Amino acid sequence: MAASVVRNGVLRETGLLFLKLGLTAFGGPAAHIAMMEEEVVKRRGWISHEHFLDLLGATNLIPGPNSTEMAIHVGYVRGGWKGLVLAGTCFILPAVTITLLLASVYVTYGALPQASGLLWGIRAAVVAIILAAVFRLGKTMLRRRFMVVLGAGVAVLSLLHIDEILLLLSAGAAGLAWAGLKKGGPTLRSMLPAFAPPALTLRGLAGWTGTAAPLMPAVAAIQASPVTLVGLGEYFLKIGSILYGSGYVLVAFLQGGLVDARHWLTQSQLLDAVAVGQFTPGPVLSTATFIGYVVLGVPGALVSTVGIFLPSFVFVLLVGPLVPKLRTSPLAGGFLDGVNAASVGLMVAVSVTLGISSLANIGGWLIFAVSALLLLRWNLHSAWIVLGAGFAGWILSSLT
Repeated sequence: MAASVVRNGVLRETGLLFLKLGLTAFGGPAAHIAMMEEEVVKRRGWISHEHFLDLLGATNLIPGPNSTEMAIHVGYVRGGWKGLVLAGTCFILPAVTITLLLASVYVTYGALPQASGLLWGIRAAVVAIILAAVFRLGKTMLRRRFMVVLGAGVAVLSLLHIDEILLLLSAGAAGLAWAGLKKGGPTLRSMLPAFAPPALTLRGLAGWTGTAAPLMPAVAAIQASPVTLVGLGEYFLKIGSILYGSGYVLVAFLQGGLVDARHWLTQSQLLDAVAVGQFTPGPVLSTATFIGYVVLGVPGALVSTVGIFLPSFVFVLLVGPLVPKLRTSPLAGGFLDGVNAASVGLMVAVSVTLGISSLANIGGWLIFAVSALLLLRWNLHSAWIVLGAGFAGWILSSLT
């Protein structure tokens, strides 16, 4: 009886902490994780600093949003599978709720002329926010020529509309093979052809060109298919199962899958979804909630949210016991390096695509330049950037 009371108290304390963090954790995954370290290591002493670093290493080796997975990891350490579900849900819930309310307002008022200037300004700022993230994430790549080439190749192939998931897996395999070559292992060296997927070689590009025609009917079928709850849920479940890197990489998947291929979402709606995501605390992947609501209302929002976050809970449950081995594995690190390089490349590609549609006049370029300066020079919070850009867009549009 006493043990049950203590366990319930632990679960309640864990849930309340992550609910508070979900309401106050602005600034992206790095800021979220710093706040978690302050709360669970320094202030409460729930886990040691070394254990926290082990968990952080694990989140970098599995798909999904890092800060959400850190919350799930801590919940699992505190209360087993019940703590895992509770901590993750409490951290996600505030962002999802706020995003759902904003989506409702957007569907009702977002298309009105009065809102067009505000959203136009925000879209220009979103491009700067993504590029600022590319700059920060790409700095570590500059010291390794192979990763720079790999990231640049992924960016080019993404602009040529090669599937994002294929690019991520191919880059991860290339990074794994490169790590094996550096170790000098003959077995891995002999496996290199298998780790050089068609999408990343000139011969492979020729193969893609040669096989494009037979695939066209299937692509057309995807484009012509109507949006359904099952299709929407399957799409976001797939993304949640493969998404590495910053939450902004999600934009590349949405651009390629929902805008370009299926036409379930317009370019403007995608930009607005990303912009709304900047207003909310917690994980950026709550953007899926916004998109689901815009496409299929409340049922679509629920299906999209569950689809994109569910894999993180499963991965943490499976990987938790393996954390020490994953953190010290050079080959796992090589795969992660390749995936991270691809993630940066995808972000570059989507920045180009979004910039073409958002920076069509001097006002848009001005908002973009000021936003980039504030982000990179003074590290101003992205939420303030978005608010200021929306106000500037509203002012500039009213003057023209």
